[in-house]
Amino acid sequence: MNPSRRHVSLVSPCGPGHLPTGSHHSEQHRRHYGVDNAAGAREHRGGMASTGSFAPTLLLAMPQMVDPNFARSVVLLCEHGSEGAIGFVVNRPTDLRAAAAVVLDPPVSRDNGLVFWSGGPVEPERGFLLLGESPGAVDSQCVSEGLYLTASVEVLRRLLECDPEEVARKRCRLLLGYAGWGPGQLDRELTASAWLTAPAEAGLVFGTAPEAMWERAIRSLGVDPLALQLGPGIQ
Repeated sequence: MNPSRRHVSLVSPCGPGHLPTGSHHSEQHRRHYGVDNAAGAREHRGGMASTGSFAPTLLLAMPQMVDPNFARSVVLLCEHGSEGAIGFVVNRPTDLRAAAAVVLDPPVSRDNGLVFWSGGPVEPERGFLLLGESPGAVDSQCVSEGLYLTASVEVLRRLLECDPEEVARKRCRLLLGYAGWGPGQLDRELTASAWLTAPAEAGLVFGTAPEAMWERAIRSLGVDPLALQLGPGIQ
């Protein structure tokens, strides 16, 4: 699709009752997940299992992930329960300018350089705002400390009207699409060691270059990415 003609709809953030019923992975994709993580990462993940939900957390794709939508991805998991799970890839910037895609009434006449990030392959025409501070809007959700989702058009307008220098300083991500799992699907992928988990830290999400985020997140667990298994079993 021509980016200059791509229109994006801002929608409500995830929350109870908004979990997707579809799936972002096929059975073919899941067959490639027969790997295991290093002992240190397994220990971290095990501490969360008793709660029944892994959210909020960061999902770190194992090196063996072959799905191009998620290879070396960092996913902010926002909701996880019996109905499924929803999250957003947070290390995939695009070159699509928000000014070229967002339609507001009245329109915003300037282009301050704000770009979209790919939040996942599900419903890629939907937009979500991920912010580092509370937007003070009713239609918003605190995912974790320093990580907020909102669908407020007024918040979006304020961002689009900011000076370029101010936008560059802000902790904000304008995300397109999301990652969705059906009932039990993420649990099966975690059991198959498709993902590592790490704390959902705003400093990592907003303060790390996207191309370095995946490796830095893995190293924060005390794990060397090069030491992760290339086959079944623990190294």
